[in-house]
Amino acid sequence: MSIPISIKELIDWSNGAEEKNSELASWLNLLGFRERKGLAKFLSTPLVRDKSMARQILRSWSGRKLLDEVSDLILMDEDSSGESVLDTLETLLNEKDEVTTLDLLNSLSVKAIHIDLDGWIEVANNWRSELHKQQKLISDLVSINELSVKREEINVLPLEIKETEYELISLDVSHRKKPLNLEVWNPSSRKKNRKNWVLLMPGLGGDRNHFNWLARSLSHNGWPVVVLDHPGSDSLALEELVKGRLPLPGAEVIPERLNDIDTVLKAKKTGKIDISSENLVLMGHSLGALTAILATGLKIDNQLENRCQEVLDNLSLTNLSSLLQCQLLDITLSDRKGIENLSAIVGMNSFGSFLWQKDLDNQINVPIFFTGGTFDLVTPSIREQLGLMLAVSSSPFSRILLIEGASHFSPIRVEGQMKQSEGKDLFNLGESIVGYHPLSVQSLLSFEIINFLEKLEEKKSIPLNTNQTKGELKFHILDRTIIEKLLKIQ
Repeated sequence: MSIPISIKELIDWSNGAEEKNSELASWLNLLGFRERKGLAKFLSTPLVRDKSMARQILRSWSGRKLLDEVSDLILMDEDSSGESVLDTLETLLNEKDEVTTLDLLNSLSVKAIHIDLDGWIEVANNWRSELHKQQKLISDLVSINELSVKREEINVLPLEIKETEYELISLDVSHRKKPLNLEVWNPSSRKKNRKNWVLLMPGLGGDRNHFNWLARSLSHNGWPVVVLDHPGSDSLALEELVKGRLPLPGAEVIPERLNDIDTVLKAKKTGKIDISSENLVLMGHSLGALTAILATGLKIDNQLENRCQEVLDNLSLTNLSSLLQCQLLDITLSDRKGIENLSAIVGMNSFGSFLWQKDLDNQINVPIFFTGGTFDLVTPSIREQLGLMLAVSSSPFSRILLIEGASHFSPIRVEGQMKQSEGKDLFNLGESIVGYHPLSVQSLLSFEIINFLEKLEEKKSIPLNTNQTKGELKFHILDRTIIEKLLKIQ
């Protein structure tokens, strides 16, 4: 069902003109605008507040893809490509600092918009279904009580300890114009003689400073840690986007990130990085976690295009990470043979469920430890952590840590967070986005990652736990068997 709405009548109605078309008022009421002032407020709200940033987003792969999908649901007369909207918006951005929906509608060269009601209902149903699944997941976990066991306490680093310092190293690399900066955290005491060392990678727009809390904690407990910055997809790139100087970075940065890993491994092998441990644990947040998985040489299956067509038809709003995954259709990844001495992968808020389906012949045979939260709207835990574990892991030692109320941004430590004050970091987001008690989440993450690495050194698995509490947090540690049971219930 398609609803035709005259742009002139829409604007006149919102401005209080006499209703010449009662059918229009009925459609507007159906869409939620029961009062004219509500529609007037919606139309006058800035659609774009920063024209430089908006222009860069619209020129990015993800921005254009979202615009294409929206244009399938809101048609401009016979224009189904979205080009008229993009061209008009570009013109307005050259003339105004802020652009409202009313500005855009007034400037369009079309007389009517056509709203695909069936399409919007499908999108709304997908949202409702995703929220229902998240709520049901928690209730299903509560019903599993037989796996609760007593947990041993581990000496976890206090949040503000600063006794361990790092060495900042710059490496000249052929694949980048600027040197690659990294932090090397060597334990002040090497008495524990750890077998593994950790290579830690931030997510898209992330900064190595965001994960000093974790590097310091791991180093304090005996593991050497190298933390990478990825130029072009780090916090500086995000600042350049906000200033309108660079486009929104996407999956096109993955090949360079993979090259960064190779550079670090080579520097360690040649002695430029002084680390005595031989076995490697790849660790990352979000895109950093996906990069770790891709670094193993795991092949993307040949059904990605079909899955992407389906998800993009649903606007990708219930899983924004799907846009990055589907962009890999346009990116060539070189064949990789895997990583020598790879011991495990730790992925915080990992994703990649569209890249791999369950295939026993195409899985990673080292232990994997994924962490996620029930408040993650960027990489939803059911599809992206639970589903991904089933798709890529063949190790019986693999586990998932699921934290109730944690979000995609909970692991990111930002300026001012310790003092509950507002800092200058772009990731200083409100509680409605960050989720419940980020410092408590970080403390729990540190505790459980250390627990996983301790057992890894002993070639043992960490115990399964459901319905556990630590302080104010509720969490669950799951294995493949529990995950399969949960997803079957879903």
